[in-house]
Amino acid sequence: MKLSLLIKALEELAPLDYQESYDNAGLITGNPEDEIRSALLSVDITEEVLEEAISVKANLIISHHPVIFTPLRGITGKTRAERILLQAVRKKVALYCVHTNLDNTIAGVNLPLAMKLGIAHPRILAPVSGELRKLVTFVPLDYADAVRTALFSAGAGHIGKYDQCSYNLKGTGSFRAKETAHPFVGEKGKLHFEKEVRIETVFPKALESAVISSLLAAHPYEETAYDIYPLDNEYTMLGAGMIGKLDREMSKTDFLARVKEKLDCTVIRYSGLPVGGSIKTVACCGGSGSFLISRAIAAGADAFVTGDIKYHQFLDSENDILLVDAGHFETERHTKEIFYEFLIKKFPNFAIRFSNCNTNPIKYL
Repeated sequence: MKLSLLIKALEELAPLDYQESYDNAGLITGNPEDEIRSALLSVDITEEVLEEAISVKANLIISHHPVIFTPLRGITGKTRAERILLQAVRKKVALYCVHTNLDNTIAGVNLPLAMKLGIAHPRILAPVSGELRKLVTFVPLDYADAVRTALFSAGAGHIGKYDQCSYNLKGTGSFRAKETAHPFVGEKGKLHFEKEVRIETVFPKALESAVISSLLAAHPYEETAYDIYPLDNEYTMLGAGMIGKLDREMSKTDFLARVKEKLDCTVIRYSGLPVGGSIKTVACCGGSGSFLISRAIAAGADAFVTGDIKYHQFLDSENDILLVDAGHFETERHTKEIFYEFLIKKFPNFAIRFSNCNTNPIKYL
């Protein structure tokens, strides 16, 4: 299939608008019009992973971590990233990365991590604000159902655990068609009153283009009246980390053993155990999540599981929360499964394979 079709699907899973400003998610090499034979899934793109893709005749690598984070002044082969890019272009292997845009979506990195840790009914720890929009439009009575359906199909109407949410109010609209118009109802040059439904619904701003296109396609009027309002509400489907209650209350030592087992860690680092109580409320964040420590404490978490925690962060928080550094790679290795499960449902006959390379750059003795 064409690479552009796969890209469209991956950006439904994790829209590029959701990546952090420092990130470089998306298509790194390759032409969207290229035909893709098969894809190799990996956490990282290394020279070994690229050679593996070439050997199994996969001309697309989908990874979590981008191979380029900072701008390159040249591509001469001096650095690992430059060598990978040169070889990928020579061998016509497309590289596509889904990084912080996957971290920030509710069905992304942190949901399976939370499930592995035994967190029941997890929710986003730090939901973002300012990402929601409200759409208001006015539709003749007989077309309200069709327009609502089109808006919902485009992704509008999600509020927390509910979908197809809208508010509907009947009223009367007025308009007068000019001589160059082609009115759906009414006559040119005459003021017309029409019974209409005011439909209100919400959507994330990343879907604005799709929502408006669907509205215009379904609405019968030549000129579609609609308003879009920015909202400051928290968007509970988007943000960093997750938090929730464990499936059962655990002692701290039993919880640490669970983390090590479920995440297949060689070692884990943890803070001094706070005095009293057991572990019930747990927050987590795949990769480098130490920026969420204060948020986890404020939310009442007994423990916070992530990677890349610094020495002084352990020291400063040791009496407030159990900090568990399970490793950057270990808390994100399951991203390959996320890609596979999503793509195989979309394209059941497409050839997808997991990389056999262990790309964790950290070794343990």
